[in-house]
Amino acid sequence: MTSTLQEGILVGCGNPLLDISASVPMDFLKKYEMKEDDAILAEERHMPIYRELVDGFQAEFLAGGSVQNSLRIAQWILGQPKVAVFFGCVGEDEYADILMEKARSAGLDVHYQIKKDVPTGTCAVLITGTHRSLCANLAAANNFTIDHLDQPLNKTLVENALYYYISGFFLTVNPPSIMQVAATALAKQRPFLMNLSAPFISQFYMAPLLAVMPYVDIIFGNEAEAHAFATAQGWPTEDLREIGKRLVALDKLNPARPRIAILTQGCDPVLLIQRDSVEEFPVTRLAVHEIVDTNGAGDAFVGGFLSQFVQGKSLDVCIRCGNYAAGHIIKNPGCTYTGEPQFVE
Repeated sequence: MTSTLQEGILVGCGNPLLDISASVPMDFLKKYEMKEDDAILAEERHMPIYRELVDGFQAEFLAGGSVQNSLRIAQWILGQPKVAVFFGCVGEDEYADILMEKARSAGLDVHYQIKKDVPTGTCAVLITGTHRSLCANLAAANNFTIDHLDQPLNKTLVENALYYYISGFFLTVNPPSIMQVAATALAKQRPFLMNLSAPFISQFYMAPLLAVMPYVDIIFGNEAEAHAFATAQGWPTEDLREIGKRLVALDKLNPARPRIAILTQGCDPVLLIQRDSVEEFPVTRLAVHEIVDTNGAGDAFVGGFLSQFVQGKSLDVCIRCGNYAAGHIIKNPGCTYTGEPQFVE
């Protein structure tokens, strides 16, 4: 348990999704033209996937959505409810009830926008051995509108927060909301953190990503996402350290707070890239038999990081806690945890 923090100091916006997770054979991925460790948005041809997982495989329903996952993990480690506030859009249905229950039981203060005529979003999580492939049908999550943030209670929550975290995934939904939160963070000189989220964001949503990047104080990403960003920018390098340095050097609106890039590479060391330094943080390798699935590992890393960052801890403590959280999540199905957190500074 940490020392008492002010409620609502961390605000996140994202897509609240119910994960429908199952172990499947490789030919199931091929059938839907999906790749291992990928993350995509569902197209018409993917729509049967959700029913097929429920009917044909032993599917589990788990609370998902990248930012909501990260905030749930941060809450678990902090052990104090309502430190984090989450905004996103759901339908008015059973899936929304499950998400709300899972989020609140984790201590997360959720303020969903509810759209009655659209179902709650789902994400098919296809587990193949130690890999996971994601296919998100955003549904209601795609209907988030900026007026939800302008409601008096929600506006107050955003303005009173001290830290802000939004996924790249949310760029596909409502860039104006992201820009409004980013502008609030800048005006109040409070940290704004973002995630590259998936290769397709850099491939297809580079314009809104570049629009928000000048506000971003800390950018997270894994190696595939960083390479996709570099390729989309036409950077002539595949060296992750060089890509990180270039990410850090992109235009920034508050030069008093130089940008930091934190790049994960699976079981290889995490890179902490600052303007004039690159540091490595080793990851504890797990034995194959310890790995349940890697779904949610990246979200958990950010959650662990945030749990320490909002306490004002040093970046090395934040990253070590990120690695601890990711390691814990990999030993559990989806982005779920068991027992009390065991992180020691």
